[in-house]
Amino acid sequence: MKHGIDEIARDVVDAAFKVHSNLGPGLLESAYEACLAHELGLRGHKVEKQMPQPITYEGLMIEAGYRLDLLVDGELIIELKAVEQLLPIHHAQVMTYLKLSRRTLALLINFNVPRIKNGIRRVALNHPE
Repeated sequence: MKHGIDEIARDVVDAAFKVHSNLGPGLLESAYEACLAHELGLRGHKVEKQMPQPITYEGLMIEAGYRLDLLVDGELIIELKAVEQLLPIHHAQVMTYLKLSRRTLALLINFNVPRIKNGIRRVALNHPE
C-alpha cells in the first residue's frame, strides 16, 4: 500500500500516542523503537530499524556508524529519544540525516515526556543537497 509522506507522518504520530499511552515515559529508547515499529507494521507500513546511513565525501561512501532509528516506507525518518529534554543538537542530528539520505521529512520523538504531544517535532528539509 502506497502512502503519501504526510499520511505516513500522521500514522507515526498516532502510533506514537498509542505507544506512549500504553508504556508512559521512563523506558529505554530501544523499547519505544521496538513498540513503535510493531505498531506501524500493524498499520501496513514497511519499517526498517537501525538502518545504516553512510556519509558520502568527495564521491567516497564512508560507513561511519550512523544509523537511522526507523525508516518508514523508505521515505520518513524517525529519530527516537528518551531524554529529559530535546536539545538543539538533536535537531541538528536529524537535519544531517535528512541531508545525507536526501530525504525531506523526519520526526524527532522524545518519549520521556508526561504528554507525548510535547515530545514530537517535525523536521523538514525543503531541498535535499
